[in-house]
Amino acid sequence: MNNPMRQQILSHLDNPRQLEQLYRADKPAFTRTFNTLYSEIKDSTLATYWNERLNFTTGERPAGNRNELIFIGIASLLAGLIAKLPALFGIDETFFYSRNVGFVVFPLLTAYFAWQHKLPSGRIAVLAGATLLGLVFINFLPNNEKSDTLVLSCIHLPLWLWAILGAAFTGNDNRSNGKRIGFLTYNGDLLVMTGLLLIAGIALSGITLGLFSLIGLAIETLYFRNIGMVGLAAAPIVGTYLVRSNPQLVGKIAPVIARIFCPLVLVMLVTYLAATLYAGKDPYRDREFLLVFNILLIGVMALIFFAIAGTSTAAKSRAELWLLLLLSALTIAVNGIALSAVLFRISTWGITPNRVAVLGGNVLILINLLLVTIQLFRVLKGTSSISGVENIVAVYLPVYALWAAVVTFLFPLLFGFQ
Repeated sequence: MNNPMRQQILSHLDNPRQLEQLYRADKPAFTRTFNTLYSEIKDSTLATYWNERLNFTTGERPAGNRNELIFIGIASLLAGLIAKLPALFGIDETFFYSRNVGFVVFPLLTAYFAWQHKLPSGRIAVLAGATLLGLVFINFLPNNEKSDTLVLSCIHLPLWLWAILGAAFTGNDNRSNGKRIGFLTYNGDLLVMTGLLLIAGIALSGITLGLFSLIGLAIETLYFRNIGMVGLAAAPIVGTYLVRSNPQLVGKIAPVIARIFCPLVLVMLVTYLAATLYAGKDPYRDREFLLVFNILLIGVMALIFFAIAGTSTAAKSRAELWLLLLLSALTIAVNGIALSAVLFRISTWGITPNRVAVLGGNVLILINLLLVTIQLFRVLKGTSSISGVENIVAVYLPVYALWAAVVTFLFPLLFGFQ
C-alpha cells in the first residue's frame, strides 16, 4: 500500500519525537493509519503506548454518533421553542427575556454534558434542582422595573447557570483543574464557532429575503420571528456539537485569535487610559463612565483567562508571557481605579445594592488578577510553569460562581427587593 503516512510511522517507530511531530501535523490521518497498522507493530513498546493514547476511552459517549445527532436536533428545537414562548402564550416579552434569557440555552447544554458524561442520578438531580431554583426564584421576584436587586439578579443569574453548565462539563471529576481549564477552552472555542454559525446564518438570511423580494413577497417579519429566532437560539447548541465532534475545526483558531487580540487590547487599553486623562473623565462622580470602566475590566480579564487556557495547546513564548503579564498588570491598574471609585461613591452617597455588587465583583477580580500576575512573573523567572497559572484560574472559578449565587438569590432578600 503506497501510504506516505504509513511509511513515515514505520520509519520513525523507534523515535518518539518524530512520531509526536507526525501526529500533531495531521492527527486524523495519523490515527487512521496507525490503527490499521497496529496489528503489525503491536510488539513494539512505543506502538503499545500510542495505541493506548489514541484509543483510550473515559466512559463518555463517542462524539458524532446517531444518538448524539438526535439529541442535538431535539435540544435545538427545544431552545427555539423556549425562545418563542412569549409569542405562543402571550407573555410580556420584556418580562420573559429579561428574566429567562439564560434558560433558552444553558439548561439544554447542561443536559447534553450530563448525558455525555453519564452522570449519576444523584448529581443530575443536584444540577436540575439548582437550575429549577433559579427558574422559580427569578420569575417570582416582584415585577418592579425600578428595583436594582431585580436587575442585579437578572444579570447574575446567567452566571449561575453558566456555573451549573461548568459542573456538568467537568463530569464526575469536578475538582480537576484540568477539566476546569478545559471548560474555559470550550467556552472560547464555542464563541468562535457560534460566531461563524451566526455569520453564515446572516448570509443565508440575506440571500433568502433577497430572493423572496424578487418575486414580490415581503417575509422579513415572519422569517425573523420564526426561523431567525430559532436559529439564534440553536446556534450555541449546534456550535457545541461541532466543537466536541470536530475539535480540529477551532482547536487552533481560538489560541491564534487570543494571540492577535492580546497586543491589540493592550495598545487599546493604554490609549484609552491616556485619552481618559486627557478628556478629564471622572469615574468617581460619573456613574455611566464607571459602568463602562467595569465592563471594560471584565472583558479584558476574560481575554486574559481565555489566552491562559489556550497556552496548553498553543506554542508558548516569552514574548507571549510578557504580553500577558503586562496586560494583567494594566488590568489591575484599571481595577484599582474602578475599586477606588466605588469606595468613594459608597463613602459619599451611602450603600446601595448596585455599589455593593460592583464592589464585591471588583475585589474578587483584583485578588484573582494579583494571583495570576504573580504566577506569570514566576513563570518568566523560571521558578514555575504555565500550569501554575492555569491552576490559579481554575481554582478561582467556583468563587465567581458563589458570588453570582449571592447576588442572584440573597441580594433581593438582604436589600428588601429595593
